[in-house]
Amino acid sequence: MRQIVLDTETTGLNHATGDRLIEIGCVELVNRRLTGRNLHFYINPERDVPEDAVAIHGLTAEFLADKPKFAEVMHEIQAFVRDAELIIHNAAFDMGFLEMEFKLHNLPPFRDHVASVIDTLREARQMFPGKRNSLDALCDRLGISNAHRTLHGALLDAELLAEVYLAMTRGQNSLVIDMLDGTSAGGEDRRAADLSALTLPVLLATETELSAHMGVLKELDKASGGKTVWKIEVPSEVPVGTTVQ
Repeated sequence: MRQIVLDTETTGLNHATGDRLIEIGCVELVNRRLTGRNLHFYINPERDVPEDAVAIHGLTAEFLADKPKFAEVMHEIQAFVRDAELIIHNAAFDMGFLEMEFKLHNLPPFRDHVASVIDTLREARQMFPGKRNSLDALCDRLGISNAHRTLHGALLDAELLAEVYLAMTRGQNSLVIDMLDGTSAGGEDRRAADLSALTLPVLLATETELSAHMGVLKELDKASGGKTVWKIEVPSEVPVGTTVQ
């Protein structure tokens, strides 16, 4: 299963009023393992970047002036996410900007290029109701170090979110899948070892061990007033499945 953890930075909060995408970071997971394949672009928004936005991510219009415009990188983004499951924190925000950019450049809807979208903010609210569920709060709660995060950055936040997502979803089933999956992150086939030729030794209890075991059973029977279930013998003529009173 291929998943892409995605994050963006923008000039503001509302794409409907002219705010634009200025950074995108994508981190690839295959079978719940980081592959090391990432996609990252700073993007020239062709407009100013308000000071309140710069205070969050540190990306000024001057810094972005020589960066590629969205039209120059959109096909690489499209190819990188194609048919993958996206993992996004507060997905509606990032998806809204990506849909706007794709529409602005006459591309099919962004969602049409991906298999599905997981919103980790929604998942976190269900898992930790009534608590703060920002990325920083989840890092603190799940023991993931974010000490190097002084400003928001799309690639750094995507890397942190990948760790958060794996921690949030690392239940027993996931652990079993991780242990038994026959394909590595790089696609290398790891076949299970053939154990059919092995003979497992059978070790029987010694007379001393059997005697000690019977002694324990007698003590348990005595403590229960002679009501231990293993002393009840089912008559041979009683059909299997019949409850004996």
